[in-house]
Amino acid sequence: MSATLPISKTMLTLADVGDRLKLQVNPDRKFFPEWQHHLPALTPDEQQAIDRLQARFAAHRYRGLVAEGAVDKLLLSPLLDLVGFYEPEFDIRAEETVDFEVVDRDEVLRGRMDTLIIKDGFWVLVLEAKRTAMAALAIPQALAYMMASPHHDRPVYGLVSNGEEFIFLKVQALPTPTYSTSKLYATFFPPDSQALSEVMQVLKRIKAIALS
Repeated sequence: MSATLPISKTMLTLADVGDRLKLQVNPDRKFFPEWQHHLPALTPDEQQAIDRLQARFAAHRYRGLVAEGAVDKLLLSPLLDLVGFYEPEFDIRAEETVDFEVVDRDEVLRGRMDTLIIKDGFWVLVLEAKRTAMAALAIPQALAYMMASPHHDRPVYGLVSNGEEFIFLKVQALPTPTYSTSKLYATFFPPDSQALSEVMQVLKRIKAIALS
């Protein structure tokens, strides 16, 4: 009988990702161009909305660390709504439970994603929010969730954030499981709505790919 292990306590490092999931970083910059090229411009209204989100989050952050749930309500959910991921053509799932079978270890990794966005049955975006000192600490857990996608022939995008930092991920399970990351977008030290604008541009790019 397979042992069931929690992803949140098992996938803590990139070494865990490599050992258990056989998922390796792809060094080719051409593997993940979506965060670098052909980014759609923001409208004046979108930029104004971004500035408001940034100012509101900064006001809360100045008073201390922002809890994980508050990060979602103050920043991440409004951002996804602004991009258009909450429109009817997408299926939004929160706290979605996933299992990933590690055959050679006779294990099942189980976890619960913060937010999963689906288009026509295909996973588009996995979002993981964490109350951590660095958003990068959430990367191993997010990669494990992304590998649980039922459609291994299509890339899956991810986003990890603690409200202050954002990092995009891309996973392609076939023919060889590989992943890559974007640069780190730092939005709080100092408060920088331009960095948040760039995050929104990448999200709009991913949305356009999903709808194409």
